[in-house]
Amino acid sequence: MTFGDNGDDGYMSVKEGSGMRVAVAGGTGLVGRYVVGELAAAGHEPVVLARSQGVDLVTGVGLDAAMAGVEAVIDVSNVTTMSDKKAIAFFGIVGRNLLDAGERAGVGHHVLLSIVGIDQIGFGYYQGKLRQEGVAKSGRTPWTVLRATQFHEFAEQTLDRVPGPLAVAPRMRTQPVAAREVAQQLVRLTMAPAQGMAPELAGPQVEQMVDMVRRLLRDRNQRRLLLPMRMPGAVGTAMAGGGLLPAGQGPRGSQTFGAWLAQHTVQEG
Repeated sequence: MTFGDNGDDGYMSVKEGSGMRVAVAGGTGLVGRYVVGELAAAGHEPVVLARSQGVDLVTGVGLDAAMAGVEAVIDVSNVTTMSDKKAIAFFGIVGRNLLDAGERAGVGHHVLLSIVGIDQIGFGYYQGKLRQEGVAKSGRTPWTVLRATQFHEFAEQTLDRVPGPLAVAPRMRTQPVAAREVAQQLVRLTMAPAQGMAPELAGPQVEQMVDMVRRLLRDRNQRRLLLPMRMPGAVGTAMAGGGLLPAGQGPRGSQTFGAWLAQHTVQEG
């Protein structure tokens, strides 16, 4: 099953919205900005939950006021860390704050973006996402969790994380998906009845992360020494062996990494 902008995958079309007021936790981030745009284009009212809008998801300051009249929540909040303790603390607190505020506001659907394979790989950040899923499942609000594979932008984030003459890329197999297509699927799911664990979303083809970073370096005309890195132990074995690939059937995005790279180059130029 693939989908694009036509909404022909069995869910309500993104363009057939009924004017819902939808809160977007992390609405200023990579996927969050796309979610906000998709909601607005579909005739809904997005409410951005972010510090720049006077809402602190960790402390809860400003959350109740922003949630007034909200009918659904899309949680794409994020924290940049590889520490399991920091990730678990952040996602646990934010998830609970969103659920509690949603219950007080009478929210009817809580939709969460998660990651394919996190229950197979004991990586620190993934432990936080598992905690986030657990919190969503524990609430009284009907919920849907969408697990997606890494975004095309992950290669860029990996490359930019270590500046200088060396470029480090993890040895991992992934089936990258466009962030915009993730946002489209999140909106489709939000407009449909809650379904618990939704079918996993992935891109159209499997890639090696080292190759993706190499292509990005070539596209940028950067002469940096690329060092493939294998994560230690079982984590590295699982990543290199396909632990982050979807396990079954589900929706598939249409944009390949090559197409994203070509588009990204034009936009940067």
